[in-house]
Amino acid sequence: AGSRTSLHAALRTLLTVPWPSQRDIRSCLQLLAVLQWVLSFLVLGEWVVSLVLLIYLVFTSFWPISALYLAWVIFDWDTPEKGGRRLSCLRRWPVWKHFRDYFPVQLVKTHDLSPGHNYIIGSHPHGILCVGAFCNFTTCSTGFLEMFPGIRPFLTTLAGNFRLPLFREYLMSGGLFPVTRQAIGYLLSRNGTGNAVAIVIGGASESLSCQPGVTTLILKNRKGFVRMALEHGAHLVPSFSFGENDLFRQVVFEEGSWMRSIQKRIQKMMGFAPCIFYGRGLLSVQSRGFLPYPKPITTVVGEPMTVPKIAEPSRETVDLYHGMYVRSLLKLFNENKTKYGMSETDELRIV
Repeated sequence: AGSRTSLHAALRTLLTVPWPSQRDIRSCLQLLAVLQWVLSFLVLGEWVVSLVLLIYLVFTSFWPISALYLAWVIFDWDTPEKGGRRLSCLRRWPVWKHFRDYFPVQLVKTHDLSPGHNYIIGSHPHGILCVGAFCNFTTCSTGFLEMFPGIRPFLTTLAGNFRLPLFREYLMSGGLFPVTRQAIGYLLSRNGTGNAVAIVIGGASESLSCQPGVTTLILKNRKGFVRMALEHGAHLVPSFSFGENDLFRQVVFEEGSWMRSIQKRIQKMMGFAPCIFYGRGLLSVQSRGFLPYPKPITTVVGEPMTVPKIAEPSRETVDLYHGMYVRSLLKLFNENKTKYGMSETDELRIV
């Protein structure tokens, strides 16, 4: 009788516990979506993890797996620069909608893009993990395909990532491409028209200056994307992700300091810049961890800039169109900054 009474009491207590609301469930799903994405870059993206796993298998009865995969990588070495191996189902994966809603991420269209042309979209700023660029140009969650019918977006990233075992397969399946002349040239010349190649122009170096309240772009001497646009007759389109620099807090070392020099040296050798940053914790926004803060990101895609096709553009021509692009980007920033969380006095610093 006593045990039956205890059981009834336990059941009554259980029934009085409030069930999670739909809002709680959505928040949990959003957090898990961001967690899996961050871990895929911080864990799977570490070449040491992949390499150690493959080496470990060599000394086990599963050694043929490592041997077969090595043979496959050698055979498949140039695929990332020849159209990749994109899986559209991953682009439409429902988890990306939860990823989008966590921040949330929004895409804003200002002008049409004609399917009869190819485009190079300059994506600014880099931030720490390029959340805005990834969400808008790699997933279908923000409606890029509906806003720009007939346009196929492609996001480029560090070429070295495609030399990492296992991680290269993950990147290609998600539709990412190396930011190399060969890969970009393939997309712009052998894939018809209606292609939009997004390039995070500031690259890894720009992440070293990523901090809230400061918008510094490394662009003044980055002119390779303009030369590529001229060689292929691809129109240039500026885009800016407002809020990208607010997702993490970073320890920024002053120019000339020994820590800054170490960061730059590693960036030149490895292709990425080692940043000391933190975000929110897994259980609370107030705690510290490696997850981005839930801050809104609004990516505004600007007006396309007509670019002629010139097989061998001169330095003067490249400088001319680079200057036009910078002015177009500054106009886009100044016209939209107060709409998306910035003040009228905020400026865009280009170095």
